[in-house]
Amino acid sequence: MTEPRPRHCATCGRALSPREVYYRFNLVLEGEQDLLDSGDEPGDGERDALAELVQRLEEGPEDARELEDQVHWERAGVVCGACRIVVVRMLDAGPGTPRPH
Repeated sequence: MTEPRPRHCATCGRALSPREVYYRFNLVLEGEQDLLDSGDEPGDGERDALAELVQRLEEGPEDARELEDQVHWERAGVVCGACRIVVVRMLDAGPGTPRPH
């Protein structure tokens, strides 16, 4: 019986032994913004704002791939036990907790 190929921790890069416990993760970041604010009455103002946004995007210097990456980003992998503690602590921290940025 052949052993599975070694996995590597996505955070620290350490090779994980096939007998070592590891933690699988899937992370999806999706950008959202209440962009169009035309007041109480939807209508021409909303259409004008949308048309202006489309024009700015078409004429802007950004590559379509860059814009897509700003709106949707996915990553999956595994982390070791030590990195799991850090990731959970960072993502599970409540409001008012000092953040790394």
